[in-house]
Amino acid sequence: MQFDDALLDSCGPELRAELLTEASMLARAFAPEGRAEQLRAMAETLASGARDQEMDRTRARQLACALRCLARRGRT
Repeated sequence: MQFDDALLDSCGPELRAELLTEASMLARAFAPEGRAEQLRAMAETLASGARDQEMDRTRARQLACALRCLARRGRT
């Protein structure tokens, strides 16, 4: 079992869908090639604490998990 999948599954279906949608939008905007390494780099940045003031740490970690899930699945 992947940690990222488990964390997203614990969010509930609505929040999970919201996170995957947001991750997909970010990926299209900032990693238009959709390469897995780009998505993982974005996730690492979020998970390391680099986020704007409007995003709390929990949300940043959840979004990082969603980005890594997209990277593994090879789609944006």
